[in-house]
Amino acid sequence: MTEKDMIVCRCEEITYQDLVETAANYNCSARELKLRTRAGMGYCGGRTCRCMVDKIAATLESQKQTQITLKYQPPVRPISFGNLGGQEK
Repeated sequence: MTEKDMIVCRCEEITYQDLVETAANYNCSARELKLRTRAGMGYCGGRTCRCMVDKIAATLESQKQTQITLKYQPPVRPISFGNLGGQEK
């Protein structure tokens, strides 16, 4: 396996090569790169790949200094009100 074949976003199975090519072809910001590839939109909400997506977009977007990092959104899991309030059965 080469660096190009390395999976960056495990949830959406996005490789490093996919991110680099998309960023180069469209001159993407981190947000645009996320929207075009779905990297960071999987079950984990970007906890594993957000930094790499930011870094790829920042290296290819040197002329834009208004780069903002991706928003971190933790995954949502259902919880009952009983568990939330600490009531035991």
